[in-house]
Amino acid sequence: MRTLNLGILAHVDAGKTSLTERLLFDAGVIDKLGSVDTGNTQTDTLELERQRGITIRAAVVSFTIGDRVVNLIDTPGHPDFIAEVERVLGLLDAAVVVVSAVEGIQAQTRVLVRALRRLGVPFVFFVNKVDRLGARYAEVMEALAAQLAVRPIAMSSVTDAGGKLARVEALAPGDEPLFSALCEALGENDQALLDDYVLAPERLTTERLGCSLADQVAKGLVHPVFAGAAMTGAGVRALSSAIATLLPERRLDPDGPIAGKIFKIERGWGGEKLAYLYLTSGTVRLRQYLDLPSGERRVTAIHVFEAGRSHGAASFCAGQIARVSGLAGARIGDAVGSDPASGGRAYFASPTLETRVLARRLSDSAALWLALNQMAEQDPLINLRRTEETNEVFVSLYGEVQKEVIHSTLLTDFGLEAGFEKSTVILVERPVGTGAGLQILFKEPNPFLATIGLRVEPRPAGAGNSFALEVEVGQMPVAFYRAVEETVFETLKQGIFGWQVIDCHVAMTAARHSSPASTAADFRQLTPWVLATALSAAQTVVCEPFDHFQLEAPVESLSSVLSLLAKSAAATSDSVIADGVARLEGTLASQMVQSVQQQLPGLTSGAGTMETAFDHYAPISGRRACAGVRGPIRSTRSNICCGCSPRELHAEWAGRRVGVSKHGVATPIWRAGGCRPTNKGRPPKEPPLIPQAASEAISMTKR
Repeated sequence: MRTLNLGILAHVDAGKTSLTERLLFDAGVIDKLGSVDTGNTQTDTLELERQRGITIRAAVVSFTIGDRVVNLIDTPGHPDFIAEVERVLGLLDAAVVVVSAVEGIQAQTRVLVRALRRLGVPFVFFVNKVDRLGARYAEVMEALAAQLAVRPIAMSSVTDAGGKLARVEALAPGDEPLFSALCEALGENDQALLDDYVLAPERLTTERLGCSLADQVAKGLVHPVFAGAAMTGAGVRALSSAIATLLPERRLDPDGPIAGKIFKIERGWGGEKLAYLYLTSGTVRLRQYLDLPSGERRVTAIHVFEAGRSHGAASFCAGQIARVSGLAGARIGDAVGSDPASGGRAYFASPTLETRVLARRLSDSAALWLALNQMAEQDPLINLRRTEETNEVFVSLYGEVQKEVIHSTLLTDFGLEAGFEKSTVILVERPVGTGAGLQILFKEPNPFLATIGLRVEPRPAGAGNSFALEVEVGQMPVAFYRAVEETVFETLKQGIFGWQVIDCHVAMTAARHSSPASTAADFRQLTPWVLATALSAAQTVVCEPFDHFQLEAPVESLSSVLSLLAKSAAATSDSVIADGVARLEGTLASQMVQSVQQQLPGLTSGAGTMETAFDHYAPISGRRACAGVRGPIRSTRSNICCGCSPRELHAEWAGRRVGVSKHGVATPIWRAGGCRPTNKGRPPKEPPLIPQAASEAISMTKR
């Protein structure tokens, strides 16, 4: 079976969903075109999507072009819902990047193109809305090459762009001007073709050019650009032809071992979990057991996507996407069977905002927590946490629109009224140096039947966290090492100042158990204690997120804009003045972005624009470091430091004693003196050094 997984990607309001409707209509899948404005499109099925006219959840629809089955995945364009794009990128064979001829290239366009190039996914462009007032097709073509570092080839000609009389014609490869453009572009990577173009152009047949173009598109060397208007259908047929002939497909084996990936999870009308599974090998049948990371699960129902619809089926095979019931333990990103392509790699930055969620009625607090957990299953990049002391619930976000969607979903799907506090920036911690921690079996004050030694050291920026064993693997059961590794990554979610620790390498330097008394629980409970000691010795620095900005403003307002950027502590890396417009690039603290965006229209008479995207984390300097302290581990975000230096904070955290909570988890405990987080003017109460759980563990050890 020739199968093509095709993604439709774009910035918000570029016309992705309208293009999807047109492709389905031209393929004969639907008899009537839907409209985003009227809310009757095939892929926008959520009520909130129909009301707001935006795509919130990725949608799947399958159709046939010639002898090729196309699994088309329509993704959200708004940056607040980048998690939906994240989960489907690993499935794509190719993509269509839609760009509006009116708005041109946006920040989201750059983010998507970078991700596609990083993954090696071939893609073509479709410049939409050439019939709209203000359409600038020629300028968009120039911007593609200048701003996205791609090699575009114009496959369409547009006349009278920017009005209802706009005409789009597909160019023939054998005729000018496309013949010369193709030869020059393809010749950059094909010396034989370039030689024939110069010496014997008659050898360059349409078939040869087409084969060379398809080959270089598959390798990501060139990127054909089609133009049109999805609403009227102008130029879409040429794009459909390219989907059928230019983009590479997969040839999969339905008789091979089962392998696939779960990329989306929904809830059915009865609350049951529905997993969207794409198979890369094998065949899955009803009542068959599937091997998941959480264990074997039996398939109880299958709905296959075919011919623009989903229908019940007894089985589905490699190359198909199905909605499967019965996989209760499934999570987004889970590999089914043995899929080597499945991994936990992240293609976009994690959310940088966080807000506290409050139930309007106190009695709804438990129901709110359960509802948010179900929503987090469908959006794994949204981190959900709850403080143990106060039961406050926090959710991480990409933007304010996402907050509105969560509020609406809680009300419509769960009947819960919730309030949201003002969003704040999520900080992180990075280790400064190298530190070690060690707790030895049968040696006070270790109450657990385990020996663990850990060393912490920093990794390069952006490298993420890692774990390695520097002990003999055969001296203990494998489950004990796995327990330490899993607990290390879980513990790193809250460091010295209570923020997640990033770019940190943890090595296990000592390990011992007492057979047959030791269990994996001993290693899970002791690991946070040892890791806390190692982090204290290494010390960490609090870092805040910075965004890369691109700002355009009239020259006459440049001085006011520069003054605003200076007050916001922005760092300008590049500036260009041309045609009466100043273009500035640089970096700016994420927490200042909204303030700059709000003031920019007033300073530029509404003519200024600003695009931002996450760039990096950088240490907080001066007294702002204290403002970034969450307090002790498990503390609330509202804790505020008294104003001491980061060095003093490190020293105080290192001096905390470690106790064992009632759940058996080792956690640092404040000791008297030094810096304390305020709690309505009162310091937190001093808990005992070794509570009941630790005493019982020591007693069992002695027995």
